[in-house]
Amino acid sequence: MTTHEMYTAGEKETLHASLNRHRDAVLWKLQGLDDEQLRRPMTPSGTNLLGLVKHLASVHYGWFVEAFGEEVEPLWFDPATEDMAVGPGETTQQIIDFYGRARAASDLVIAGRPLETLGRPSWRDATVSLRWVLVHMAEETARHAGHMDIVRELIDGATGDHPRVTDTA
Repeated sequence: MTTHEMYTAGEKETLHASLNRHRDAVLWKLQGLDDEQLRRPMTPSGTNLLGLVKHLASVHYGWFVEAFGEEVEPLWFDPATEDMAVGPGETTQQIIDFYGRARAASDLVIAGRPLETLGRPSWRDATVSLRWVLVHMAEETARHAGHMDIVRELIDGATGDHPRVTDTA
């Protein structure tokens, strides 16, 4: 969907496009950095870029896939305690691929259901609509993309939500 089309799209398409914009910013924050930089803790709590991507993949699976009754791939970590931590045996590509699979599985749920569809996450005593989950996950992804913006700036000075195109004319 082009930016212009997004301005006039329906509710579901607009929400999904907003989520995708933030998802793409998350991946852009990783570009051009080596493994050490991606894993480098930049806050006292240990926040690092790759850990944030792992967390986002985990919550995409939880909110979109598990909550709406679809099967989540077997996880090699405890999402309640280890989704922000990247272990020494976990590779950068493994985490990026995990995020890609979580996005794809989430997109299937979004595409296949109306916004009014109700789901129930196992970790909450609440029923949620797909509409609510789309809004929540756009907020969650944007929030962590903002964290990633700060972490990335601390690492190498890069800022923004997408690569800047410069006019060379």
